[in-house]
Amino acid sequence: MSASVAYKKMNGLGNDFVVFDARQKPVKLSADQIRRVADREKGIGCDQVIVISPPRSDGVDAMMLIYNAEGGEVDACGNATRCIAAQLSDETGRADTVIETNAGVLRAHRDGDLVSVDMGTPKLDWEQIPLAEEFRDTRGIELQIGPIDAPVLHTPSVVNVGNPHAIFWVKDLDAYDLGRLGPLLENHPIFPERANISLARIDSPTEITIRVWERGAGLTRACGTAACAVGVAAVRKQFTERKVTVNLPGGPLVIEWRDEDGHVIMSGPFSFDGEGELAPDFFAESAA
Repeated sequence: MSASVAYKKMNGLGNDFVVFDARQKPVKLSADQIRRVADREKGIGCDQVIVISPPRSDGVDAMMLIYNAEGGEVDACGNATRCIAAQLSDETGRADTVIETNAGVLRAHRDGDLVSVDMGTPKLDWEQIPLAEEFRDTRGIELQIGPIDAPVLHTPSVVNVGNPHAIFWVKDLDAYDLGRLGPLLENHPIFPERANISLARIDSPTEITIRVWERGAGLTRACGTAACAVGVAAVRKQFTERKVTVNLPGGPLVIEWRDEDGHVIMSGPFSFDGEGELAPDFFAESAA
């Protein structure tokens, strides 16, 4: 790139993003450049890089492209959607915004420092998630890690909320080294598109606590789509009510899987952390 590129830094419950606005001037980043931006030592540092682009459809405020820290593109990110919705709300003065993603069109509503996003309907069929082989009941599939007679983790619920998720139900979140087990499970052959891996503990019919290994990003303080997936899976297992608080290391999200239309509503805070510019030599170094 021959000119400086402006960015904003935002986060949702500590799940942080570097946001580039490409609506007036294109911003095209290679996978190497994305990795360099996301690098917490040599770059700006973030879990995901977000590019706001012109809308592709009528009635949409903007298109949101999402790239994980490793450089690959993903279809959905709930926390990023809340952050971008807040930015668009500031620009338009409207509480309601419509954001297009590769996973579909998402509608958001801002109320002060809180943003609610309609994440649409979850995909529950094995082919939609997708899985590499047929499982008729995705509330718990045959998958385990560790010895066959004493598995460390087993029988996850699986669901797609814009991206694939596997949820292992545990009693003690700290009893498992998710930093070690996460990459093994993310890349398990049963997940042809890899998967986000969550450990979930049921605290009450209205509260769940989770830890998340995010596909392409690693351990994260918060993952909005994981919270949505856990909320849906908990209802399907008859563990909780349809509206729950999901506690993540970065804080709580409220997840409601509505009975009337099957849509998942995610509500939580956002934060603007600052802004700056990347000089042309930053990208020149990344290409070296």
